[in-house]
Amino acid sequence: VGAKLKALAATGKEVVLLTQTFASPTTSKIVSDFVAVFPNVKHVTYDSVSDSAALDAFEDSFGVRGLADYDFSKADTIVSIGADFLGDWQGGGYDSGYSKNRIPTNGRMSQHFQFEANMSLSGASADFRIPATPAQQKNILAHLYAAITGITISGSLEAGLKSKLDKAVKALKAAGSKAVVVSGIQEVGAQKIVLAINHYLQSEVMNADTPRLIRQGNDAEVSAVVTAVKNGTLGGLITAGVNPALTLADGKAFAEGVKKLDLSVAFSLKEDETALASQYVAAVPHYLEAWGDYEFKAGSFALAQPTIRPLFDTKQFQDVLLAWSGSTNSYYEAIKSNWNSTLEGLSSWNTVLHDGFYQSGITSSNYFQG
Repeated sequence: VGAKLKALAATGKEVVLLTQTFASPTTSKIVSDFVAVFPNVKHVTYDSVSDSAALDAFEDSFGVRGLADYDFSKADTIVSIGADFLGDWQGGGYDSGYSKNRIPTNGRMSQHFQFEANMSLSGASADFRIPATPAQQKNILAHLYAAITGITISGSLEAGLKSKLDKAVKALKAAGSKAVVVSGIQEVGAQKIVLAINHYLQSEVMNADTPRLIRQGNDAEVSAVVTAVKNGTLGGLITAGVNPALTLADGKAFAEGVKKLDLSVAFSLKEDETALASQYVAAVPHYLEAWGDYEFKAGSFALAQPTIRPLFDTKQFQDVLLAWSGSTNSYYEAIKSNWNSTLEGLSSWNTVLHDGFYQSGITSSNYFQG
Protein backbone atom coordinates (compact mmCIF):
# COMPACT_ATOMS: atom_id res chain seq x y z
CA VAL A 1 0.00 0.00 0.00
CA GLY A 2 2.82 2.37 0.85
CA ALA A 3 4.40 1.76 -2.56
CA LYS A 4 1.10 2.44 -4.32
CA LEU A 5 0.64 5.65 -2.35
CA LYS A 6 4.08 6.81 -3.48
CA ALA A 7 3.32 5.89 -7.08
CA LEU A 8 0.05 7.83 -7.04
CA ALA A 9 1.84 10.79 -5.44
CA ALA A 10 4.45 10.70 -8.21
CA THR A 11 1.76 10.89 -10.88
CA GLY A 12 -0.24 13.53 -8.99
CA LYS A 13 -3.42 11.43 -8.89
CA GLU A 14 -5.69 12.48 -6.05
CA VAL A 15 -6.28 10.12 -3.15
CA VAL A 16 -9.09 10.83 -0.67
CA LEU A 17 -8.85 9.90 3.00
CA LEU A 18 -12.51 9.56 3.97
CA THR A 19 -13.06 9.28 7.71
CA GLN A 20 -15.65 9.66 10.40
CA THR A 21 -15.48 12.62 12.78
CA PHE A 22 -12.82 11.47 15.23
CA ALA A 23 -12.94 14.63 17.39
CA SER A 24 -9.37 13.74 18.27
CA PRO A 25 -6.69 16.46 18.38
CA THR A 26 -3.87 13.94 17.96
CA THR A 27 -5.58 12.17 15.06
CA SER A 28 -6.01 15.56 13.38
CA LYS A 29 -2.26 16.18 13.72
CA ILE A 30 -1.42 12.70 12.41
CA VAL A 31 -3.67 13.24 9.39
CA SER A 32 -2.11 16.66 8.75
CA ASP A 33 1.40 15.15 8.88
CA PHE A 34 0.29 12.35 6.53
CA VAL A 35 -1.10 14.87 4.03
CA ALA A 36 2.17 16.84 4.25
CA VAL A 37 4.09 13.70 3.20
CA PHE A 38 1.54 12.86 0.48
CA PRO A 39 0.27 16.22 -0.82
CA ASN A 40 -2.00 14.50 -3.34
CA VAL A 41 -4.08 13.18 -0.42
CA LYS A 42 -7.18 15.12 0.61
CA HIS A 43 -8.87 14.48 3.96
CA VAL A 44 -12.67 14.54 3.85
CA THR A 45 -14.89 13.97 6.89
CA TYR A 46 -18.14 12.08 6.40
CA ASP A 47 -20.92 11.88 8.99
CA SER A 48 -23.64 9.43 7.98
CA VAL A 49 -25.97 11.48 10.20
CA SER A 50 -25.02 14.88 8.92
CA ASP A 51 -25.18 18.30 10.53
CA SER A 52 -23.30 19.92 7.67
CA ALA A 53 -25.76 22.82 7.29
CA ALA A 54 -25.47 23.77 10.97
CA LEU A 55 -21.68 23.37 10.83
CA ASP A 56 -21.40 25.55 7.72
CA ALA A 57 -23.63 28.20 9.31
CA PHE A 58 -21.64 28.25 12.56
CA GLU A 59 -18.35 28.44 10.67
CA ASP A 60 -19.64 31.32 8.53
CA SER A 61 -20.97 33.13 11.61
CA PHE A 62 -18.19 32.50 14.15
CA GLY A 63 -15.15 31.38 12.14
CA VAL A 64 -14.93 27.93 13.80
CA ARG A 65 -16.32 24.66 12.46
CA GLY A 66 -18.48 23.31 15.24
CA LEU A 67 -21.98 23.23 16.67
CA ALA A 68 -23.27 25.78 19.13
CA ASP A 69 -23.76 24.34 22.60
CA TYR A 70 -26.91 25.02 24.62
CA ASP A 71 -27.65 25.06 28.35
CA PHE A 72 -31.43 24.79 28.51
CA SER A 73 -31.36 25.08 32.30
CA LYS A 74 -30.83 28.82 31.73
CA ALA A 75 -33.81 29.17 29.40
CA ASP A 76 -37.05 30.89 30.36
CA THR A 77 -38.44 30.65 26.82
CA ILE A 78 -37.57 28.03 24.19
CA VAL A 79 -38.78 28.18 20.61
CA SER A 80 -37.93 25.13 18.52
CA ILE A 81 -38.63 24.98 14.80
CA GLY A 82 -38.22 21.38 13.72
CA ALA A 83 -35.49 20.55 16.26
CA ASP A 84 -36.03 17.51 18.49
CA PHE A 85 -33.46 18.68 21.03
CA LEU A 86 -34.72 16.17 23.61
CA GLY A 87 -33.93 13.43 21.10
CA ASP A 88 -30.72 13.10 19.08
CA TRP A 89 -30.66 16.58 17.55
CA GLN A 90 -27.02 17.63 17.04
CA GLY A 91 -25.77 14.78 19.20
CA GLY A 92 -28.38 15.01 21.94
CA GLY A 93 -27.67 15.23 25.67
CA TYR A 94 -29.82 18.30 26.29
CA ASP A 95 -32.61 16.61 28.25
CA SER A 96 -30.93 17.02 31.65
CA GLY A 97 -30.54 20.79 31.36
CA TYR A 98 -34.04 21.15 29.96
CA SER A 99 -35.62 19.22 32.83
CA LYS A 100 -34.02 21.47 35.49
CA ASN A 101 -36.08 24.48 34.45
CA ARG A 102 -39.27 22.52 33.86
CA ILE A 103 -39.91 22.14 37.57
CA PRO A 104 -42.21 24.93 38.78
CA THR A 105 -40.33 27.19 41.20
CA ASN A 106 -42.26 30.00 42.86
CA GLY A 107 -44.95 29.48 40.27
CA ARG A 108 -42.56 29.79 37.30
CA MET A 109 -40.91 27.42 34.86
CA SER A 110 -39.58 27.63 31.31
CA GLN A 111 -42.06 28.04 28.46
CA HIS A 112 -41.60 25.83 25.40
CA PHE A 113 -43.02 26.37 21.88
CA GLN A 114 -42.50 23.56 19.36
CA PHE A 115 -43.22 24.01 15.64
CA GLU A 116 -42.81 20.63 13.93
CA ALA A 117 -44.15 18.31 11.23
CA ASN A 118 -44.03 15.02 13.14
CA MET A 119 -44.52 14.25 16.81
CA SER A 120 -41.21 14.17 18.65
CA LEU A 121 -39.98 13.85 22.23
CA SER A 122 -39.59 17.63 22.32
CA GLY A 123 -43.05 18.18 20.89
CA ALA A 124 -44.58 15.83 23.45
CA SER A 125 -42.96 17.87 26.24
CA ALA A 126 -43.82 21.31 24.87
CA ASP A 127 -46.34 23.73 26.37
CA PHE A 128 -47.45 24.65 22.87
CA ARG A 129 -47.00 22.17 20.02
CA ILE A 130 -47.89 23.67 16.65
CA PRO A 131 -48.02 21.31 13.63
CA ALA A 132 -46.21 22.84 10.64
CA THR A 133 -44.93 21.38 7.39
CA PRO A 134 -41.24 21.77 6.48
CA ALA A 135 -42.17 24.55 4.03
CA GLN A 136 -44.21 26.32 6.70
CA GLN A 137 -41.33 26.01 9.17
CA LYS A 138 -39.05 28.04 6.87
CA ASN A 139 -41.71 30.72 6.59
CA ILE A 140 -42.20 30.72 10.37
CA LEU A 141 -38.46 31.16 10.92
CA ALA A 142 -38.31 34.08 8.48
CA HIS A 143 -41.23 35.84 10.18
CA LEU A 144 -39.76 35.12 13.60
CA TYR A 145 -36.49 36.78 12.56
CA ALA A 146 -38.40 39.78 11.20
CA ALA A 147 -40.46 40.13 14.37
CA ILE A 148 -37.43 39.91 16.67
CA THR A 149 -35.16 42.25 14.70
CA GLY A 150 -37.85 44.66 13.49
CA ILE A 151 -37.19 44.26 9.77
CA THR A 152 -39.94 44.02 7.16
CA ILE A 153 -40.34 40.99 4.90
CA SER A 154 -42.82 40.08 2.19
CA GLY A 155 -45.33 37.26 2.44
CA SER A 156 -47.66 36.23 5.20
CA LEU A 157 -48.44 33.38 7.56
CA GLU A 158 -51.67 31.47 7.89
CA ALA A 159 -53.86 32.96 10.61
CA GLY A 160 -53.52 29.95 12.91
CA LEU A 161 -49.73 29.89 12.66
CA LYS A 162 -49.44 33.67 12.99
CA SER A 163 -51.33 33.81 16.28
CA LYS A 164 -49.10 31.10 17.77
CA LEU A 165 -45.95 32.75 16.44
CA ASP A 166 -47.03 36.13 17.84
CA LYS A 167 -47.38 34.47 21.24
CA ALA A 168 -43.91 32.90 20.91
CA VAL A 169 -42.37 36.24 19.86
CA LYS A 170 -43.93 37.98 22.85
CA ALA A 171 -42.49 35.32 25.17
CA LEU A 172 -39.05 35.56 23.57
CA LYS A 173 -38.92 39.34 23.94
CA ALA A 174 -40.09 39.11 27.55
CA ALA A 175 -37.39 36.54 28.37
CA GLY A 176 -34.63 38.54 26.65
CA SER A 177 -31.22 36.95 27.21
CA LYS A 178 -32.89 33.94 28.81
CA ALA A 179 -34.62 33.08 25.53
CA VAL A 180 -33.34 30.76 22.83
CA VAL A 181 -34.35 29.60 19.35
CA VAL A 182 -33.23 26.29 17.82
CA SER A 183 -34.02 24.65 14.50
CA GLY A 184 -33.57 21.36 12.71
CA ILE A 185 -34.04 22.80 9.22
CA GLN A 186 -31.19 21.39 7.13
CA GLU A 187 -30.29 24.57 5.27
CA VAL A 188 -27.31 26.84 5.86
CA GLY A 189 -29.42 29.99 5.47
CA ALA A 190 -31.96 28.81 8.03
CA GLN A 191 -29.25 27.89 10.54
CA LYS A 192 -27.57 31.27 10.09
CA ILE A 193 -30.89 32.98 10.83
CA VAL A 194 -31.20 30.97 14.07
CA LEU A 195 -27.70 32.03 15.16
CA ALA A 196 -28.50 35.63 14.26
CA ILE A 197 -31.70 35.58 16.33
CA ASN A 198 -29.87 34.21 19.37
CA HIS A 199 -27.11 36.79 18.91
CA TYR A 200 -29.72 39.57 18.69
CA LEU A 201 -31.35 38.29 21.89
CA GLN A 202 -27.89 38.02 23.54
CA SER A 203 -28.99 34.55 24.57
CA GLU A 204 -27.24 33.13 27.64
CA VAL A 205 -28.56 29.71 26.66
CA MET A 206 -26.43 29.44 23.51
CA ASN A 207 -22.68 29.03 24.00
CA ALA A 208 -20.60 29.85 20.93
CA ASP A 209 -17.27 30.13 22.78
CA THR A 210 -16.91 26.40 23.48
CA PRO A 211 -18.74 24.73 20.59
CA ARG A 212 -19.38 21.02 20.22
CA LEU A 213 -16.85 19.31 17.94
CA ILE A 214 -18.66 15.98 17.75
CA ARG A 215 -19.41 16.34 14.03
CA GLN A 216 -17.22 17.82 11.32
CA GLY A 217 -18.72 16.36 8.15
CA ASN A 218 -18.96 18.41 4.97
CA ASP A 219 -21.76 17.38 2.60
CA ALA A 220 -20.35 19.30 -0.38
CA GLU A 221 -16.94 17.64 -0.10
CA VAL A 222 -18.48 14.19 0.39
CA SER A 223 -20.70 14.71 -2.67
CA ALA A 224 -17.63 15.62 -4.73
CA VAL A 225 -15.85 12.45 -3.57
CA VAL A 226 -18.85 10.27 -4.44
CA THR A 227 -19.02 11.80 -7.92
CA ALA A 228 -15.28 11.32 -8.47
CA VAL A 229 -15.45 7.67 -7.36
CA LYS A 230 -18.39 6.90 -9.64
CA ASN A 231 -16.82 8.77 -12.60
CA GLY A 232 -13.46 7.11 -12.14
CA THR A 233 -11.59 10.40 -11.83
CA LEU A 234 -10.19 9.58 -8.39
CA GLY A 235 -6.88 7.78 -8.01
CA GLY A 236 -7.46 6.15 -4.65
CA LEU A 237 -9.68 6.00 -1.59
CA ILE A 238 -8.81 5.23 2.02
CA THR A 239 -11.75 4.88 4.42
CA ALA A 240 -11.68 4.76 8.22
CA GLY A 241 -14.67 4.49 10.56
CA VAL A 242 -17.21 4.86 7.73
CA ASN A 243 -19.19 2.52 5.48
CA PRO A 244 -20.39 4.74 2.62
CA ALA A 245 -21.28 1.76 0.43
CA LEU A 246 -24.08 1.12 2.93
CA THR A 247 -25.00 4.56 4.24
CA LEU A 248 -25.00 6.54 0.98
CA ALA A 249 -28.23 6.73 -0.99
CA ASP A 250 -26.40 5.41 -4.07
CA GLY A 251 -24.15 3.05 -2.14
CA LYS A 252 -24.18 0.27 -4.73
CA ALA A 253 -22.95 2.56 -7.50
CA PHE A 254 -20.33 3.92 -5.10
CA ALA A 255 -19.11 0.39 -4.30
CA GLU A 256 -18.80 -0.42 -8.00
CA GLY A 257 -16.72 2.71 -8.46
CA VAL A 258 -14.45 1.78 -5.54
CA LYS A 259 -13.66 -1.56 -7.21
CA LYS A 260 -12.24 0.26 -10.25
CA LEU A 261 -9.90 2.62 -8.37
CA ASP A 262 -6.11 2.26 -8.57
CA LEU A 263 -6.01 1.97 -4.77
CA SER A 264 -8.70 1.34 -2.18
CA VAL A 265 -8.09 0.63 1.49
CA ALA A 266 -10.75 0.15 4.15
CA PHE A 267 -9.91 0.32 7.85
CA SER A 268 -12.70 -1.67 9.46
CA LEU A 269 -13.68 -3.93 12.35
CA LYS A 270 -15.44 -6.29 9.94
CA GLU A 271 -15.99 -7.08 6.28
CA ASP A 272 -18.69 -4.51 5.70
CA GLU A 273 -19.98 -3.34 2.31
CA THR A 274 -17.15 -0.85 1.74
CA ALA A 275 -14.49 -3.31 2.88
CA LEU A 276 -15.80 -5.96 0.48
CA ALA A 277 -15.46 -3.51 -2.41
CA SER A 278 -11.91 -2.47 -1.46
CA GLN A 279 -8.60 -3.98 -2.57
CA TYR A 280 -7.17 -3.98 0.95
CA VAL A 281 -8.96 -4.41 4.28
CA ALA A 282 -7.01 -3.24 7.34
CA ALA A 283 -8.36 -4.85 10.50
CA VAL A 284 -8.61 -2.37 13.36
CA PRO A 285 -8.99 -3.26 17.06
CA HIS A 286 -12.13 -2.86 19.12
CA TYR A 287 -12.28 0.42 21.05
CA LEU A 288 -11.69 -1.48 24.31
CA GLU A 289 -8.34 -2.54 22.84
CA ALA A 290 -7.38 0.92 21.66
CA TRP A 291 -5.83 4.22 22.71
CA GLY A 292 -7.49 7.49 21.86
CA ASP A 293 -7.89 11.14 22.75
CA TYR A 294 -10.92 13.35 22.27
CA GLU A 295 -12.08 16.94 22.30
CA PHE A 296 -15.85 16.69 22.02
CA LYS A 297 -16.25 20.26 23.27
CA ALA A 298 -13.68 22.98 22.71
CA GLY A 299 -11.27 23.08 25.65
CA SER A 300 -12.46 19.78 27.19
CA PHE A 301 -10.05 16.90 26.52
CA ALA A 302 -10.37 13.20 27.33
CA LEU A 303 -8.20 10.10 27.08
CA ALA A 304 -9.24 6.54 26.22
CA GLN A 305 -7.07 3.65 27.40
CA PRO A 306 -7.28 0.02 26.32
CA THR A 307 -8.75 -2.35 28.89
CA ILE A 308 -7.13 -5.42 27.28
CA ARG A 309 -4.38 -6.17 24.80
CA PRO A 310 -5.57 -6.73 21.20
CA LEU A 311 -6.89 -10.25 20.83
CA PHE A 312 -6.17 -10.48 17.10
CA ASP A 313 -3.65 -9.21 14.55
CA THR A 314 -5.01 -5.68 14.32
CA LYS A 315 -3.57 -2.18 14.21
CA GLN A 316 -5.12 1.20 14.85
CA PHE A 317 -5.72 3.48 11.88
CA GLN A 318 -3.52 6.16 13.45
CA ASP A 319 -0.58 3.75 13.89
CA VAL A 320 -0.72 2.87 10.19
CA LEU A 321 -0.81 6.53 9.11
CA LEU A 322 2.20 7.23 11.32
CA ALA A 323 4.11 4.39 9.65
CA TRP A 324 3.15 5.56 6.15
CA SER A 325 4.33 9.05 7.11
CA GLY A 326 7.74 7.70 8.07
CA SER A 327 7.32 8.08 11.84
CA THR A 328 8.57 5.44 14.26
CA ASN A 329 6.22 6.62 17.02
CA SER A 330 3.21 4.63 18.15
CA TYR A 331 -0.20 6.27 18.46
CA TYR A 332 0.20 6.27 22.25
CA GLU A 333 3.52 8.07 21.96
CA ALA A 334 1.98 10.55 19.52
CA ILE A 335 -0.84 11.31 21.98
CA LYS A 336 1.60 11.84 24.83
CA SER A 337 3.85 14.08 22.74
CA ASN A 338 0.95 16.11 21.34
CA TRP A 339 -0.64 16.69 24.75
CA ASN A 340 2.65 17.69 26.36
CA SER A 341 3.45 20.15 23.58
CA THR A 342 0.06 21.72 22.86
CA LEU A 343 -2.05 21.76 26.04
CA GLU A 344 -1.38 24.89 28.06
CA GLY A 345 -1.10 24.30 31.80
CA LEU A 346 -0.63 20.53 31.58
CA SER A 347 1.80 19.80 34.41
CA SER A 348 1.94 16.01 34.51
CA TRP A 349 1.18 13.40 31.86
CA ASN A 350 0.90 10.70 34.54
CA THR A 351 -1.74 12.74 36.38
CA VAL A 352 -3.89 13.32 33.32
CA LEU A 353 -3.45 9.69 32.31
CA HIS A 354 -4.77 8.72 35.74
CA ASP A 355 -7.67 11.18 35.64
CA GLY A 356 -8.60 10.48 32.02
CA PHE A 357 -9.52 14.07 31.23
CA TYR A 358 -8.14 17.59 31.16
CA GLN A 359 -10.03 20.87 31.22
CA SER A 360 -8.11 23.65 29.54
CA GLY A 361 -7.96 26.89 31.48
CA ILE A 362 -7.61 28.87 28.26
CA THR A 363 -10.79 30.76 27.41
CA SER A 364 -11.61 32.13 23.98
CA SER A 365 -14.37 34.23 22.49
CA ASN A 366 -15.84 33.43 19.09
CA TYR A 367 -17.29 36.72 17.87
CA PHE A 368 -20.41 36.80 15.73
CA GLN A 369 -19.49 37.75 12.17
CA GLY A 370 -22.98 37.87 10.74
